[in-house]
Amino acid sequence: MSTPELIALDVDGTLLDPETQTISPAVKDAVARVLDSGAEVVVSTGRTFLGTQPILDELGLPGGYALCSNGAVLVDVAAREPVSVTTFDAAPVMAELAERLPGSIFATERVGIGSLVTAEFDPAKLHGPQQRATPEELVATGVPRLIAEWVDHDPDELLAALRGVRLPECTYTLDQYEPWVTVVPAGVSKGATLEKLRAELGIAGELTFAAGDGDNDIEMLRWAAHGVAMGQARPEVHAVADEIAGPVEEDGIAAVLHRLFGY
Repeated sequence: MSTPELIALDVDGTLLDPETQTISPAVKDAVARVLDSGAEVVVSTGRTFLGTQPILDELGLPGGYALCSNGAVLVDVAAREPVSVTTFDAAPVMAELAERLPGSIFATERVGIGSLVTAEFDPAKLHGPQQRATPEELVATGVPRLIAEWVDHDPDELLAALRGVRLPECTYTLDQYEPWVTVVPAGVSKGATLEKLRAELGIAGELTFAAGDGDNDIEMLRWAAHGVAMGQARPEVHAVADEIAGPVEEDGIAAVLHRLFGY
């Protein structure tokens, strides 16, 4: 493919190794060289705005945009401010998830502030301050993101419980590493938000690139002219990719970026 001009990169499992919770020097160097080429690098993650900011700092991104909450929140990187926030009524979804996944705990995002939670989450997983609230308080107003964690279950059990299930008026994805459901407004995905951004930036569709490893990256990989799935991703993610990189623990994305940008 031609050298891409719009580079969308997932965080957990692509840039950052979930086991070590670090971005390796090789990956940081690869991203820095892409930035030096003049390409637009867009961190595209399911993380909240607060959870994304340390990644932007660690990569040294000087400007541009970041997609948070699977595309529900678009951030101006230089200003560290949301450009747009898409919300939805999460009450019907939370009620159905509570029935299908008994024992789940829930969190809704308060952009730039933290999360309302029905019970305390591991702070390493849910970034930013947590405020306890009733289920009714969590969904009293529109939210950009709802999280359900199925406590004492594993990701495969979650996948089996929700396989083929349609939840009301939302888009939801399942985490590969944790028993988490991430819910955002209907029609929102990394791919959909990236397409809007691509059009606004005036970048040709054939000059787009994306890399990811999760269920929430599938639409982004389909969107990109060249989509790369990480080696450790599930078969469903590999199936939609144009290329399969090495796994995150082997700096798979660094090798791909080195090749594409010819250094």
